[in-house]
Amino acid sequence: MKMRADCSVRQDDLVDAESAKRVILVDDLRSFTDGRNAEVARTSASGLALLHTHRDKRIDELWLDHDLGGNDTIWPVVEVLEHAAFEGHPLDIGAVYIHSANPSGAAKMAQALRRWGYPVHLASGSTAVGYVST
Repeated sequence: MKMRADCSVRQDDLVDAESAKRVILVDDLRSFTDGRNAEVARTSASGLALLHTHRDKRIDELWLDHDLGGNDTIWPVVEVLEHAAFEGHPLDIGAVYIHSANPSGAAKMAQALRRWGYPVHLASGSTAVGYVST
């Protein structure tokens, strides 16, 4: 006699799973247009602090902009990710989304992170991030 498992999923379970995702956005101006739950860093220093806070946890999505205002760029964050991988302990990241409007910066970021095995997706022009009025 075969037993059949109940594969039904409650809507509450889907909402809980979605809200349990760890999402980090590093961008000086933009936010998620759909209001998704995320930790947001507006500078590279704040981005580094978030990576340090979540060093031993899975980051489901990491969204990166290249130019962070003034002379600040994402490179300190990229360098920490590279160094961790070089040391044999890359951060556990499900997906890195590069949403920068700077094409050469985005390409260099993607190349650097892919070299170390991070799952990079170019998302320039993505409607997921934008200028949201508060």
